[in-house]
Amino acid sequence: MDAEPGRRRYDSLRRTTQAQETRAEIAQAARRLFVSQGWAATTVRDVAREAGVSVPTVYSTYGNKAGLTRALADAADLSADVPRMLAELEAPATDPGRQLAAMAAYDRRLFERAGDIITLVREAGRTEPELATTYRDARGRGDETRVQVFSSWPAGVLRSGLDVRAAVDIYAAVCNIDVYTTLTTERDWSPDRVQRWWSEALARELLA
Repeated sequence: MDAEPGRRRYDSLRRTTQAQETRAEIAQAARRLFVSQGWAATTVRDVAREAGVSVPTVYSTYGNKAGLTRALADAADLSADVPRMLAELEAPATDPGRQLAAMAAYDRRLFERAGDIITLVREAGRTEPELATTYRDARGRGDETRVQVFSSWPAGVLRSGLDVRAAVDIYAAVCNIDVYTTLTTERDWSPDRVQRWWSEALARELLA
């Protein structure tokens, strides 16, 4: 009597797993095509063919090409391990220098693992207002984190003449995808070297 309910239960799990695998396959196919041939030149039909699924499956899973791109952008943050950064920011005995190093390490992981996604969302946003908003919101979340961290520091920690907003602006000028790409692709820096330089440069520029 228990066998049939058990089979139904596992069938449900199997369907859920298959759906997750399909989502991942579509996303991976889209990422490959967006990077190799450009966002504008890639159609939903191209993505479906690359993923080995039907066009309606892509639409039912992600809505449209912009929805698929938003999902890739959301996954980028997860790939950089946000919980790890938060744990490092909140660790006992964490000083401002270590917090700057934790944020620089997060940005290194983000750009190393998902720099291609960040670049394509920014470029696609030039013609797609929805994706321009996605990119702007992601940048805004990063700024908000820095505002919270810098605002928590005691008076006198920031370099003389700097307020929190200026400190956030300087951080954004130093740690960004363009600087990372230039150093790693044009100047042959390793990601480790970029991260070390960021940590040192931020401490010099921001801390008293």
